[in-house]
Amino acid sequence: MRTPNTEAHAALWAALSLGVCSAPQLAEAAGLTNRQVLRILETRPADVLSAGLASRRRYALRKPLRGDSTPHPVYALNAQGQASQIASINLIQPQGSHCDLSAHWPCESESQDGWWHGLPYPLYDMQPQGFLGRAFARQEHQVLEVPPNPKEWQDHHVLYVLSRRAFDTSGNLIVGDAALRLYQASRQAPPVMDDEVDLVQQYNHQAQQAASLGLAGSSAAGEFPKFTTQRQLPGMATPHVIVKFSGVVDGSPAVQRWADLLVCEHLAIAQSASLPGITPAATRVLQGQGRTFLESERFDRIGSHGRRALVSLASLAGVRQASHHLLGMADDWPSHAQALAARKLLPLSDAQAVAHLWWFGRLIANADMHWGNLALFCHAAPRPHFNLAPVYDMLPMAYAPLPGAEVPPVQWQPPLPLPQEAAVWQTACTAALAFWSRAAADGRVSEVFRAICAGNVQRLERARQLV
Repeated sequence: MRTPNTEAHAALWAALSLGVCSAPQLAEAAGLTNRQVLRILETRPADVLSAGLASRRRYALRKPLRGDSTPHPVYALNAQGQASQIASINLIQPQGSHCDLSAHWPCESESQDGWWHGLPYPLYDMQPQGFLGRAFARQEHQVLEVPPNPKEWQDHHVLYVLSRRAFDTSGNLIVGDAALRLYQASRQAPPVMDDEVDLVQQYNHQAQQAASLGLAGSSAAGEFPKFTTQRQLPGMATPHVIVKFSGVVDGSPAVQRWADLLVCEHLAIAQSASLPGITPAATRVLQGQGRTFLESERFDRIGSHGRRALVSLASLAGVRQASHHLLGMADDWPSHAQALAARKLLPLSDAQAVAHLWWFGRLIANADMHWGNLALFCHAAPRPHFNLAPVYDMLPMAYAPLPGAEVPPVQWQPPLPLPQEAAVWQTACTAALAFWSRAAADGRVSEVFRAICAGNVQRLERARQLV
């Protein structure tokens, strides 16, 4: 027979298993007084998380990660590559987590006390994704006991993988001691490549390895295959680079088009520097052994080992997860940037720069300006806030081959602005005209695509006369 005390305990734990609650909420749900609630919670301190001062105090049940309820430390790497623990993360019942990042990252009301409906938003950019993420998952999913497709991972999968393997991800965070040890071991790596001829050979070898995973065809679906590596270059800010690569030129229109687009990405990113408030990523094109390579310095890296806090708009806006995010979804990059500026989380000048970049992308036929293609640096002082990171993934994707490798004719027409957008449009138009002109004259671009670029100069000039 259950005693009243046993029933009170059962009622309280049942209420707490439904999610984060205050003591009065638990008391009402379990038919207890606040004092009884607090006394029962004290009987299982290892199972209960609490956070928040006074009336903001909330409670939740820990959710074991593969049978282990031990908190995972969250480390941040500084400009010298030194690690310091800034928080701990715990999963909670029935979903969500607790991790207090409020001293380091902008947080909404609940998250000011460390409560998240999913994982903290900076962690989602660390999740394996895209071409590299799928390659990692395909190779490691059996060992890590996760689904082979990272898009199917739930939060507990993400946290486990981050805590075991994620030491070279976007940004400056590392979760868990095992991952930090891998980072420490990586600092003992041999010297990076520094011979230009050998570099192209090495890049081709790494491209062949990536292609051998059976994933290189993903570029036909709108995503370039790529790999990460290190190299030495005079005047470089960091040896860390991401290298996109085309297939070996074989006379097929699709392979040639991807090679053209890599050159155009380099030209577009460089031209974006003419826009107000815009900093381009450092890129260069290398060609050899039938391939075109686009090498981009990682702007979240400092020197050989230092790192910078970085977040994409996709994670910031909650696109990559059905969980808590900083702000609700906006219509486009400029709308979200303006919303951040209104909250004084982003300088107004950066929001204006995003508007210029958005129009520049539209005027160079970039049909792939998704939320993951805009990133922000995060700064902790004087209070957590963002500023715009360098431009990347900016290219005329409207001309990309279709998934079946067909290269269809594209009847692109420049979009026109509303009256209130005309000034920004005109500035972006000047930069876009310069891009199309440079691409039309660049010998690394095929004759077919140079003609397309030249035609777009004329189209954009005609559009300008209408504004």
